[in-house]
Amino acid sequence: MRAELTKFKVKEGKSSLVDEWIEYMRDNMDDVLLNLEGEKMYVETIFREVFMDVEYLYWYSIQSDDGSETIDDTPLDEKHLEYMEACIDQTFRPADMQAEVVMLPEHLRQLIR
Repeated sequence: MRAELTKFKVKEGKSSLVDEWIEYMRDNMDDVLLNLEGEKMYVETIFREVFMDVEYLYWYSIQSDDGSETIDDTPLDEKHLEYMEACIDQTFRPADMQAEVVMLPEHLRQLIR
């Protein structure tokens, strides 16, 4: 099991499109959860921050060390990639944070294995 946190910069002027993207995920949560299961992604959370007038999205996940299973691309995946391309600033190198300690009780670790 591994925990990851990655920081992405949002393109200037794309906040309303990020709102739409977030709403799209909320409205399609059943499909999102099916995709996560297929990817052996146990937890995925998106955080949003505006710092010094610059907007960032942070992806936090807990997933299997085994890697993802092969799943077919879905319309949800395609839409997600469209939003990502439209909203994420590709000139900003995503910042991967280093997980120093993962605090997850053993009974939960057993459940997700």
